[in-house]
Amino acid sequence: MRPAAAILPALLLAGCTTTLERLEAALAAQDSATATLEARCGAKISATAAGGPDLPATAADRALLEVAAGEPLRYRHVRLSCKGTVLSEAYNWYVPARLTEEMNRRLDTTDTPFGKVVAPLGFVRERIAASDVSACPGGTVLRHKGLLRLSDGRPISLVIECYTRANLH
Repeated sequence: MRPAAAILPALLLAGCTTTLERLEAALAAQDSATATLEARCGAKISATAAGGPDLPATAADRALLEVAAGEPLRYRHVRLSCKGTVLSEAYNWYVPARLTEEMNRRLDTTDTPFGKVVAPLGFVRERIAASDVSACPGGTVLRHKGLLRLSDGRPISLVIECYTRANLH
């Protein structure tokens, strides 16, 4: 019997993919993770505050976002759900000065996901890493770190997304 690691490349070449690989491909095909989750779920995605203390951005995070030490950042930690099932937990540091006043208000006062709120800006998603899920809550099957950029290249958001097992069904 051949080990799974030896068989997997042959299965992929034959067109057989796992649900996790299909999730990865769907996320890579769009700039908005929210749009991907909505398409897969077939219903509206809501963002519920996950609670807990705000995590300060590190100097490396600020460098990625191209903001000075004193420039204001906001932090949003939410669980993205569809039909009551949590699909991901997102940790988002964003630059409020690069968003409209109305976008900032909606992010502060509604359950609308970040990607939906800022969609009119025509952002582009740059994947920084797909990495170890141990830094995420239990039940995480995939972790992404990404940077959302405006059309002029300025970053508006740094996000870490922890996708749950619910995405595999």
